[in-house]
Amino acid sequence: MTEDPYAELVPLGTHHPIWDRFFWVAPLVVIGTREVNGDFDLAPKHMAGPLGWQNYFSFVCTPKHATYRNAQREKAFTVSYPRPDQVVMAGLAASPRCDDGSKATLKSLPTIPARLFEGVLLRDSYVYLECQLDRIVDDFGVNSLVVGKVLAAHVHPDAARREDRDDQDVVRDCPVLAYLSPHRFAAVRDTHSFPLPEGFSR
Repeated sequence: MTEDPYAELVPLGTHHPIWDRFFWVAPLVVIGTREVNGDFDLAPKHMAGPLGWQNYFSFVCTPKHATYRNAQREKAFTVSYPRPDQVVMAGLAASPRCDDGSKATLKSLPTIPARLFEGVLLRDSYVYLECQLDRIVDDFGVNSLVVGKVLAAHVHPDAARREDRDDQDVVRDCPVLAYLSPHRFAAVRDTHSFPLPEGFSR
């Protein structure tokens, strides 16, 4: 008789969200949007990344958050990929709002202006994107998927892949910030080539 491969596994009931029951790896980005009063908001997001192989970027948000409403109204948002030594700054961007709706901590964060839109990006990040809102898909439970088309992109020289530089050296010289949900992070410095089979094509 074949041994039950599930016998030693821990079942996770799906009547509640499962994602806090184990660790999983995600990028950590900071989304920038323009507030209705003209101020700028920054908010960290980890359910975020490219959407397909073309120049589309998406992140998960909720209509209850200003980031969602700002992106919907302004039809644009920015994306900063912070470095591991900027994790405190990214965390500060998640600070709760004051009674007047402002985020006082944002004034302490170093930023640079966006080039195509009214917006800001987190200074010294290793990748900057400026996105025009493409669509918002609602009703993933309480969440929504915000999709933008990348109209401008910049990468710091030490993070750029080049033909004359080994990929491992790029990552070692410019470690990547990884978010281990829930509530942990890591700096990725050592990597290995993925063992793709011969003839693989995306």
